[in-house]
Amino acid sequence: MGLNSLKINQLRSFVLDGKTSSIKWRLKQLKNFEIMLFENEEKILKALSEDLGKPPTEAFFEIVALKQELSHTKKNLKKWMAPRSVKIPISLQPGKAIIRAQPLGCILIIGPWNYPFSLTLQPLISALAAGNTAVLKPSEHAPQTSHLIKRLIEKYFSQEILQVFEGDALTAKALLEEKFDHIFFTGGEKIGKEIMKSAAKYLTPITLELGGKSPAIVLEDTDVKTTAKRLIWGKGLNSGQTCIAPDYVLVKENIKEDLIKEMKKVIKEFYGINPLKSIDSARIVNNTQLKRLTGLLDNAIKHNQIITGGEIDTKQKRLTIALINVSDTNDSLMKEELFGPLLPILTIKSLDNAIDIIKQNPHPLAIYMFGGKEIDKNKLIEKTRSGGICLNDVVLQAGIPELPFGGIGHSGMGRYHGKAGFDTFSHERPILEKQFWFDIKFRYPPYKLDISFLKNFLG
Repeated sequence: MGLNSLKINQLRSFVLDGKTSSIKWRLKQLKNFEIMLFENEEKILKALSEDLGKPPTEAFFEIVALKQELSHTKKNLKKWMAPRSVKIPISLQPGKAIIRAQPLGCILIIGPWNYPFSLTLQPLISALAAGNTAVLKPSEHAPQTSHLIKRLIEKYFSQEILQVFEGDALTAKALLEEKFDHIFFTGGEKIGKEIMKSAAKYLTPITLELGGKSPAIVLEDTDVKTTAKRLIWGKGLNSGQTCIAPDYVLVKENIKEDLIKEMKKVIKEFYGINPLKSIDSARIVNNTQLKRLTGLLDNAIKHNQIITGGEIDTKQKRLTIALINVSDTNDSLMKEELFGPLLPILTIKSLDNAIDIIKQNPHPLAIYMFGGKEIDKNKLIEKTRSGGICLNDVVLQAGIPELPFGGIGHSGMGRYHGKAGFDTFSHERPILEKQFWFDIKFRYPPYKLDISFLKNFLG
């Protein structure tokens, strides 16, 4: 594929030589990024349609996410780059102490297939803002988007700054043999573990954006109609292939039937009487994923768990939202992240019951709760761990650049978006400058002062 250590060193040297340190250089790259989006919107929408069957509105969300990130970053970059003064203890004065954010060097970004344009390029915005160069590896499972990313990057950016390498797992493996200054990966837990092993070879810092089983709790004082709309929207978005999609629903038993009734109505309102033909629904990315999902669906059919939905068009790789009754947390649907339009629904007796169920799984990327009083919200926050929490809605927390985005434990490590992304790709370097004109002799051997004096003087 033509990649070697020399090329990585050249990308790194571009940073270490100070060519990326000025705000002028960084803003120029962000401006190029902005122009790239503006001039190629139709090409981006077309590629996402060809790879995932994304309707234009959903595909446009990927562009919007990048535009919002760019706008927020450009607006705040000067402030983020400014050195921060640190107060010096009186015992160490006179002097000056600052913290200065400096670029790490050359970053490797490995993108996913579910949001192949935005989730490959959004961390790049932060990397460039922090003054880094980068190597991109788009997902081979979204080939048209991958090809487009390569063409656009090569057109709008110098190869001294950015390079794109397409290919399958072998390409990724070869890239991981190289020494980078940070690795940013979005994808599944299994590959995330392999990346950690590869990064350990060079002690390379990593950010892993993974996923997990993100639960949605529905309490009895919720607005049932609005809750149904938001849950179905979140599960139907990209045909459920979203890392922060609601993975399963935990609903108070006295409102379960009302919620299901409303969700059935919403599915018909959103996708019509024949959801398989809906132009507002994406398709499953490939036959491997479809086979995995239909296997789970067949098992639910066998056990008479299907409430509604679950129609399949194997030729078009389409699968409609399936509401599925689940009575046991040991059910196969509760074992791993579904990453598709299957929505298990479990009954709970209380919020405490829901929290106990959530704790049976590793920490998810998101937890959702609809309804509840302040005491319930505080209990959820204090007694659970997750990448983030969203109350009375789903997914939208990822659309706010000011909110850090990232997982915890099995759902990932590290974070990005806005200032968090800038920090991820920067080294906060502490710098102390002392003066010559005041030099206390008792700091040097032979030591003349007793411990009691030092205790009083140094605290």
